Amino acid sequence: MAYQEHITQMQALIGKQGGSWDGISAESVARMRLQNRFHTGLDIARYTAGIMRRDMAAYDADPAQYTQSLGCWHGFIGQQKMISIKKHFGSTDRRYLYLSGWMVAALRSDFGPLPDQSMHEKTSVPALIEELYTFLRQADARELGMMFREIDAARAAGDVLREKQLLTAVDNHQTHVVPIIADIDAGFGNAEATYLLARKMIEAGACALQIENQVSDEKQCGHQDGKVTVPHEDFLAKVRACRYAFLELGVEDGIIVTRTDSLGAGLTKQIAVSKEPGDIGDQYNSFLDCEEIDPATARNGDVILNRDGKLLRPKRLPSNLFQFRAGSGEDRCVLDCITSLQNGADLLWIETEKPHIEQIAGMVDRIRDVIPNAKLVYNNSPSFNWTLNFRQQVYDAWVAAGKDVSAYDRARLMSVDYDGTELGAEADERIRTFQRDAAARAGIFHHLITLPTYHTAALSTDNLAREYFGDAGMLGYVKNVQRAEIRQGIACVKHQNMSGSDIGDDHKEYFAGEAALKAGGAHNTMNQFAA
Repeated sequence: MAYQEHITQMQALIGKQGGSWDGISAESVARMRLQNRFHTGLDIARYTAGIMRRDMAAYDADPAQYTQSLGCWHGFIGQQKMISIKKHFGSTDRRYLYLSGWMVAALRSDFGPLPDQSMHEKTSVPALIEELYTFLRQADARELGMMFREIDAARAAGDVLREKQLLTAVDNHQTHVVPIIADIDAGFGNAEATYLLARKMIEAGACALQIENQVSDEKQCGHQDGKVTVPHEDFLAKVRACRYAFLELGVEDGIIVTRTDSLGAGLTKQIAVSKEPGDIGDQYNSFLDCEEIDPATARNGDVILNRDGKLLRPKRLPSNLFQFRAGSGEDRCVLDCITSLQNGADLLWIETEKPHIEQIAGMVDRIRDVIPNAKLVYNNSPSFNWTLNFRQQVYDAWVAAGKDVSAYDRARLMSVDYDGTELGAEADERIRTFQRDAAARAGIFHHLITLPTYHTAALSTDNLAREYFGDAGMLGYVKNVQRAEIRQGIACVKHQNMSGSDIGDDHKEYFAGEAALKAGGAHNTMNQFAA
């Protein structure tokens, strides 16, 4: 509904109250309504699911229309990302947020910093989703509030043209509320536990849930060793649990991202149930590392498989886990992905050990032979040494092309000595175009960085501490933080405004009129940043 339509509707409602509501300003109500567009998390989930569905269709038509996000561990971080995106690019189109279970574990658990092993409180995940959207909605309220103040100033100055421009801008305002892809880990328990948590996450506003095929109580970070996968039927039960949660809550466009860790997972806790040769359980078991045995040599407690008339004993470790054959990871990933898409998943996530486009594309080509519109979410992970990986890729490509690499030592390619070299420049260019190239070649619809602000916070804090507690003293803060904020137009330099002080002043004026005691008067030191 347009700004003026809200005002007209409120004027009619106020007029029906026999004068008892005459102290209420219809225009003030209209402003508050526009500043609070989303009333519940389900409103947000339905709205953002529609965005993702449209973006997925746009990507199918043109792979250049891929999407991106950055991971968040606090509502303020997510808010500032969206404010920055709108400032620099004028639109939030195709830019999302990612909620990383790793960062929740490391930064949001009551137990303190934890590894990414699903040991944190599962309720902290929906709580963070709700927090993120609270901050994004506040960004809307702040931005619109400043526009409303400009409208009042234009009216006071008699500038009709400026007022009209601002009213048009209000009616065309783009919200900071964007899709969040939220990490539900391996489901935090059985399928019922997954359903209950999924419902909480959706109620908080999540339109996209990312779930992985590891064992819940053995869950590891995707870039660490010791990962244990589950048979497909166990995983699909949790996928269905997520879908039931979406449908129960009326989010019919909800997105499920199924992640396979099979590339780096060499272990399984269970032998899959198989009812007939070639079924999904039999295919899962076919990757087990087995040895053929004579029945007479069977030991007490052995698990024995009958395959093509041969008796096979899967190799079992002292941990009671079974191991897969070495080199079977890619085949298992392809099977995982096809099975997921055939059973309700919308997007895929293949966790890899390095950012290599052809490695990813090789698997995606096989998946698309069966499901042509298969699309990936890909983790542009800080766990990868991007500089070293891409310099090695360039080095290897040059060797294959017969180019002279005698000036380079492959074992030392991370060295600063190579920063200004031709090889270093080509590697950096490949990094720069990685997302674009992978979207076109490897079917990657969404690129994300899981832990960006974990690292930027550490880096910026280290730089500030070195300066402030060193010889630079206060200049270390002023020159490298505050002055940079002013020069770059960072909104947070006016931190009172960012925290909602001006919104509060507006409300005081709505509620109390001329009697309002406002914080933003002449003696507010934030006025020093007016220029």
